[in-house]
Amino acid sequence: METTNEDLRELTLLERIENDPNVNQSTLAIQLGVAVGTVNWHLKRLIAKGAVKVSRAERKKLLYIITPEGIALRARLAVDYVEKSFSIYRKTRQRVKDHVKEIRLAGYDRVRVVGSGDVADICRLTCIEQGITVVNEKNIPALQVDGFKVNLKMEISI
Repeated sequence: METTNEDLRELTLLERIENDPNVNQSTLAIQLGVAVGTVNWHLKRLIAKGAVKVSRAERKKLLYIITPEGIALRARLAVDYVEKSFSIYRKTRQRVKDHVKEIRLAGYDRVRVVGSGDVADICRLTCIEQGITVVNEKNIPALQVDGFKVNLKMEISI
């Protein structure tokens, strides 16, 4: 299943509301790193889906309540997120294994990983698992991490 940024935001909103029904839109916006209008839009969608109910706690204070439908939606969104994450993990590992074969065919047993984050960590661990030493030297093949993409750079300058 495809998990979108909207799904991830809705999942996060449902989790935050479940943890603190008194949370306000401004706080949610800060926690999600988005504008208050974006939080408002998502909340309206969740209300329309029947996932969240709103009641007035005070004159200007709203109380958000997750419904049974909201709990089911949160569970489905969480499962979708985990499935997508594992799919990315498996695809990245396979891509790195394919690059390792090319590196070995070129006569190398070391590689440089250029980039940071989870995908770069997956590259490093996969290389180590495959018996390729990860070093930070020039003039050896490099796995270039760009977002979720991993490209092999074999250009070696002597």
